[in-house]
Amino acid sequence: MEAQAQGLLETEPLRGRDEDAVASADFSSMLSDEEREELKAELVQLEDEITTLRQVLSAKERHLVEIKQKLGMNLMNELKQNFSKSWHDMQTTTAYKKTHETLSHAGQKATAAFSNVGTAISKKFGDMRNSPTFKSFEERVETTVTSLKTKVGGTNPGGGSFEEVLSSTAHASAQSSAGAPRRAEEELQC
Repeated sequence: MEAQAQGLLETEPLRGRDEDAVASADFSSMLSDEEREELKAELVQLEDEITTLRQVLSAKERHLVEIKQKLGMNLMNELKQNFSKSWHDMQTTTAYKKTHETLSHAGQKATAAFSNVGTAISKKFGDMRNSPTFKSFEERVETTVTSLKTKVGGTNPGGGSFEEVLSSTAHASAQSSAGAPRRAEEELQC
């Protein structure tokens, strides 16, 4: 008999087709008129209670908003506080600390590498400037500039350092390019 009882009482949850069968079953024919009236009254009472609870909840939510406004709390402040708390919580995690240490170490290595590259480039430029080829080029430029200054009537026929020559050439070039638009405007006016 116990085997028959186990077959009748299934312990597995209802499946989709079982739920559909229960939903489509008509239990109203199994109820008496008195039971039906009691259930209808209970249904009306539950609906009234739900409506009352919704009204109470709505009133409490309005009261909550009023209190927050009086305290100067608004949505933006709450979001800032939540973000700050979340950020702080994240910074205290082990994963964040390990990642921060790793990135910091990598940044220090990258800074050292860039510094070494900059030093190497400066050294190479220094070596290049002291090379015989560059010195020969520098002398040729100085000679050319000196001869041009002498022909134009410059004030320093004796020469000068490479930097002075470049500076004076750049200055002369800037003056001649600044005067060019004025001449063009004067020609257009005539």
